[in-house]
Amino acid sequence: MTENPRVRRLAHRIQQIVATQLDTKVKDPRLGTVTVTDVRVTGDLQHATVFYTVYGTDEEREGTAAALESAKGMLRREVGRETGVRLTPTLEFILDAIPENARSIEDLLVTARTRDEDLARTKEGAAFAGEEDPYRTPREDIEDDLEDDSEELDADDEVRGGTTA
Repeated sequence: MTENPRVRRLAHRIQQIVATQLDTKVKDPRLGTVTVTDVRVTGDLQHATVFYTVYGTDEEREGTAAALESAKGMLRREVGRETGVRLTPTLEFILDAIPENARSIEDLLVTARTRDEDLARTKEGAAFAGEEDPYRTPREDIEDDLEDDSEELDADDEVRGGTTA
């Protein structure tokens, strides 16, 4: 599904406006170090979801969420004033899970790396359980089949008591 260019432009503009307003106009002491990571606008331009991250502890994240909730009206007014759209979209702020996801992916990569190193150490002194190449080559198969066929023909001839012509 391709996204409407107007929706994409409005989302980008809302992201710029909200980030600027948070930096310059919002003076709430609960507001931490906020980064607006993404904005998604519905196709009818009625609702905008603003994703943000906060650098700090869980308490700072909760304080920032409360500060954003209290500044929502002022931010919506500024978005309406600066975008000039007929109906100003409602704003919803959602804490972005990118840092937590990145941390869990990094942990998984470290685990995989240590398992690979353990496997490499185990493989260093290992030897084959049987022959190095347990499979027969196609040439050997043909020769063995020819020998088996000739032995079967000889055995059938002896049973019949005759020779083949």
